[in-house]
Amino acid sequence: MTALLEVENLVKHFVAGRSVLGRPTAFIKAVDGVSFSVDAGKTLALVGESGCGKSTVSRLVLRLIEPDAGRIRFEGRDLLAFDASELRAFRRDAQIIFQDPYASLNPRMTVGQILTEPLALHDLVPPSGRRDRVEELLRLVGLEPRFARRYPHEFSGGQRQRIAIARALAVEPKLIICDEPVSALDVSIRSQILNLLRDLQDRLGLAYIFVSHDLAVVKHIADRVAVMNLGGIVETAEAEALFASPRHPYSRALLSAIPVPKPRAKRSRIVLQGEMPSALNPPSGCRFHTRCPYVIERCRVEPPPLLADAAGHLTACHRTAELPPPDAVIPADSLSPALERLVAAFSAAAEVPGSSGVDIVAPMPSAGL
Repeated sequence: MTALLEVENLVKHFVAGRSVLGRPTAFIKAVDGVSFSVDAGKTLALVGESGCGKSTVSRLVLRLIEPDAGRIRFEGRDLLAFDASELRAFRRDAQIIFQDPYASLNPRMTVGQILTEPLALHDLVPPSGRRDRVEELLRLVGLEPRFARRYPHEFSGGQRQRIAIARALAVEPKLIICDEPVSALDVSIRSQILNLLRDLQDRLGLAYIFVSHDLAVVKHIADRVAVMNLGGIVETAEAEALFASPRHPYSRALLSAIPVPKPRAKRSRIVLQGEMPSALNPPSGCRFHTRCPYVIERCRVEPPPLLADAAGHLTACHRTAELPPPDAVIPADSLSPALERLVAAFSAAAEVPGSSGVDIVAPMPSAGL
């Protein structure tokens, strides 16, 4: 089956310095040879430390910024070859939810105007039916139709993010990029938005690229995970396989940082030594070798290829086969049985006022890396 989105060897370098004649003299290698695919109705999570290139990849995929090299194919078509009219039509199929809902919503427009604008731009609904469509969108994300007359500043952070989700859904997209959509929200509100996204995916068949540095959130929503480090992907696998048995030393360190609500649980916390290298001057060879506890001379001079095993688990590490097995860097489940029962009870009984019953109000553990 052909993937909905295919990205091959994507590259983006930003100019960081110029000579007196205006010639570029320094580059930030934000994205350097990234490849992945996303199937229809599935969620791919891009995870990694701040500055690793996750958000840049998401903007490249939508052509909000133009790549320097590489290929992007959407439904088998070369996205980088689209002219203006084809790119405009592509905007219907792919949307983005930004991190800060307050900054991404026009404060001078009412919610009704915000949701009507994409309908008018793409001529999806005749003027006589747009009010009904706005009410339908608000109900879809758990808000009341009367909210259409209000302005963004009159809502809470969670409600504003619901409005941003409704705006993305207005054009009936096939792919939505979620660029850290819950990192600006309170912990209890995060789980409500995450479960809303999962419910919408099940109902509408949406594909997500979920950008996050919070691995507890990723574990809750992703089907497949790609771990990024300094502009490149170092490991890609099904979410269950990656959390159960991470293979790259960088992935193991990230997973070991997830807080677990079990005070007496025995864990092997991996603390990386040294500072994260700069994307202005990344290390030669494996870009993780300056902080890797298993580094050998080959790692310093030869970049490791991203290779897959029989199960489709891809790892970019020269020593994958030699490394010791992961020492329970993360429990099989980050919630205790008692807490699981509490979450289930809240899920069944609790409902946010004014919503449509798609929320879970139990807080999730958070890992800010």
